[in-house]
Amino acid sequence: MTESSRSQCCIAGGGPAGLMLGYLLARAGVRVTVLEKHADFLRDFRGDTVHPSTLEIMVELGLIDRFLKLPHQRVEKLGGLVGTTPVTIADFTHLPVRERYIAMMPQWDFLNFIAAETARYPSFTLKTNTQVTDLIQKGDRIVGVKATGPNGEQEFLADLVVAADGRGSIVREKAGLQSENLGAPMDVLWFKLPMRPGEDGQTMGRFGAGSILVLLNRGDYWQCAYVIPKGSLAALQAAGLEAFQDAITAASPFERERLNAIGSWDDVKLLTVRVDRLLKWYRPGLLCIGDAAHAMSPIGGVGVNLAVQDAVAAANILVEPLRNGTLGEADLAAVQKRRMLPTRVTQAIQLAMQNTIISGTLKLREQPKPPFALRLLQMFPVLQRLPARVLGLGVRRESVSGAVRVGNG
Repeated sequence: MTESSRSQCCIAGGGPAGLMLGYLLARAGVRVTVLEKHADFLRDFRGDTVHPSTLEIMVELGLIDRFLKLPHQRVEKLGGLVGTTPVTIADFTHLPVRERYIAMMPQWDFLNFIAAETARYPSFTLKTNTQVTDLIQKGDRIVGVKATGPNGEQEFLADLVVAADGRGSIVREKAGLQSENLGAPMDVLWFKLPMRPGEDGQTMGRFGAGSILVLLNRGDYWQCAYVIPKGSLAALQAAGLEAFQDAITAASPFERERLNAIGSWDDVKLLTVRVDRLLKWYRPGLLCIGDAAHAMSPIGGVGVNLAVQDAVAAANILVEPLRNGTLGEADLAAVQKRRMLPTRVTQAIQLAMQNTIISGTLKLREQPKPPFALRLLQMFPVLQRLPARVLGLGVRRESVSGAVRVGNG
């Protein structure tokens, strides 16, 4: 027998977009259910950068002091190594917000924190191990979802269904929403390397002869991202693990012995990079946000923060219609209108970087030299505040509305 339940909002996906929206709506008194297909949030190699825009949301909600008690590393300046030349790209220390840095924090800690805070509100329900399988329609309107969970098949009816189930969104597929594929010339291989006692290196990118390696300081290990031409993993694997370890050694500051921590290809995770966006983010009774609406490149680590901004904008616009039972298609259109500009501009910047810097570096056979724009940033450090503003705060920074803040977090 199929069980059913009803809420005002049912959110598919317990990632940054889904949980943040669930928290904001529950705080404002909206009955909300979040469905997460996994048993927990403990998954490696997700977006781990919490940008100043997201930290400022935490300030507005009164959560920042508790949030910053979680283990994290602060990145006040973002830089790298181009060939043998160190460069600083962005200086966050002058941003007009309280927390002027990127917080490097495992995504599972971020999500566990939001889930724990949201559990304080009786109008919130989190269902784990619950996989959305289909949509429930009445006429042309989406009125709920079908899901498989610990108790078998279930139906979750709601005034609004929100797809926040990532770039492989089942909800947007079932809704038949059309996307525009913007292309990506690269994929990313993620892996971990041990950090030596007393080692305290910087989070940075290293651009070498035909190689790009990003090193993220995780406190007790290095989280590494190695950029490869799209679709080239099979050729790398065919060359053998030792050849891959040799390539990482050549691109990194680490001695060859440390690469033995990569014991097999099982220790290397592929991120298939995709950049796309929906032409229309909604149908009657349904809204897509976060990666379900627009898959981002990993460049700049902005995906998590753009998703959080989507959630804040959606909460600001939808909380009153949801509370009053007046939600209409115009309200959903208003969310897309609000968030489409920052999505377009951010993706345009990412595409320009992919098609010039990334593709160009991967084709080089000699050590690169910093281009003129980067040399200019080094000559006039005040200019480093400009990329910091775009990267740290985004194109359109959202602020939590009074209707949402009233929950007294």
